[in-house]
Amino acid sequence: MFNRPLDCLVDPDAPADGRAVRDVRAVRPDRLPALLQELSPAEAAWLRAQGFAARSGELVTLPGPEGIAGAVLGLGAIEPGETQGPFAFGGLATALAMRGDDPEPAAWRLLLPDDVAADEAVLGFCLGAYRFHVLRGGTPPRMAQLVPPPGAGHGAAVARATWLARDLINMPANLLGPAELAEAARAVASGFGAEAAIVAGAALAERYPALQAVGAGSARPPQVLVAHWRGSAATDGSPLLSLVGKGVCFDTGGYDLKPSAAMLRMKKDMGGAALMLALARLVMEHDLPVRLALRLGCVENSVSGSAMRPSDVLHTAHGLTVEVGNTDAEGRLVLADLLADACTESPSLLLDAATLTGAARTALGPDLPALFCSHDETAVLLLQSGRRAHDPLWRLPLWPGYEDWLSSTVADLNNVSSKPMAGAVTAALFLQRFVSGPVRWAHLDSYGWNDQPRPGRPEGGEALGLRALFGALLPILNAAT
Repeated sequence: MFNRPLDCLVDPDAPADGRAVRDVRAVRPDRLPALLQELSPAEAAWLRAQGFAARSGELVTLPGPEGIAGAVLGLGAIEPGETQGPFAFGGLATALAMRGDDPEPAAWRLLLPDDVAADEAVLGFCLGAYRFHVLRGGTPPRMAQLVPPPGAGHGAAVARATWLARDLINMPANLLGPAELAEAARAVASGFGAEAAIVAGAALAERYPALQAVGAGSARPPQVLVAHWRGSAATDGSPLLSLVGKGVCFDTGGYDLKPSAAMLRMKKDMGGAALMLALARLVMEHDLPVRLALRLGCVENSVSGSAMRPSDVLHTAHGLTVEVGNTDAEGRLVLADLLADACTESPSLLLDAATLTGAARTALGPDLPALFCSHDETAVLLLQSGRRAHDPLWRLPLWPGYEDWLSSTVADLNNVSSKPMAGAVTAALFLQRFVSGPVRWAHLDSYGWNDQPRPGRPEGGEALGLRALFGALLPILNAAT
């Protein structure tokens, strides 16, 4: 069900199983006059009659003797030094499938200008072709198919990883509990030759006591996926990349119960785990010359007689004690144990991701994950990568002046702030207490969801930050060695 192939792409060596392959010409506004000269007089007249101006994502199909002969896609204008990005191509799979009456999805080939990378075009096409239809009966949504141009392997790989994360986030919680999430991650990691193990039961309670406390209220016990992988060119001295993800499969809030409206999207509270698994998949598929460690805390935050209570004091893997000021601040407890465990391996770079705070969404909205980073050079590389990949991040401060807000009179610290402000900052400061040693650490607080459909971004689960993180990995790791 997960890790499915990209059925929107067809084999370039056997395109479309004998179907005709039509061309989509991609053009910028400044090149439109030249294109009109290249087209036949009838096609040029038709394009003018449609008022085509080559705006980003604008599409016009060209008529021919047997119906549709081809199409023209607008790319819009871009600033000098900028790249195209994928989203001009995000509406193609659906828009082209709606044109014509072919009994099978139409197959198309992209004709790109020299300044557009094939990777970006294929990625955008595939992101727009994604649909979560596995639980619906009837015929799946009709999508056009693309014959990928040469040199688009990376774009297809990013699309596969994104589809994986989206499928996991979109899956209802009754069908994706802690065991199912851990097993899905184990299957993906093992498929690339990683050594993957699932920690559960008494071993989990001993190794990850705070995480165990979060899952104690659910009839579905928590599990932790731990995987290790090494690139074919990696050695014992190669950089160690450690990834940690929050995998709360459903979050009721516990005894600090969420309002019903706030629970409607809580199946996405495992979005951090989905993102880290997608990133790990990209690292392994590209066979990066690194050592990789992946830890996903798969758990459910429920209400029962065995659930943790406000004012409980929990032990953690780090050794610190934590007073539970609010049971709905459970994600940081899950990450605390995983971060402490990851630091025992002295990683060269430690990344964690979570759908952690509403405060980050209040500050930055749904499209901008909040980045917290302990190392300025690392933060700059991540932000630059996000801009290049059209997958932006926004840095917020690990402001030490707020550390006292997490104080407790009965434990080493509280899991929530004593002040009703800077909630994303104080959550990150809490996590920082569990990162030990000279570790380059970055924390991503992401929404993990598209509230409304846009080209390349259908409504539902989203791997926000995936392209930004992947693009920065080797520059950061090279700088760290």
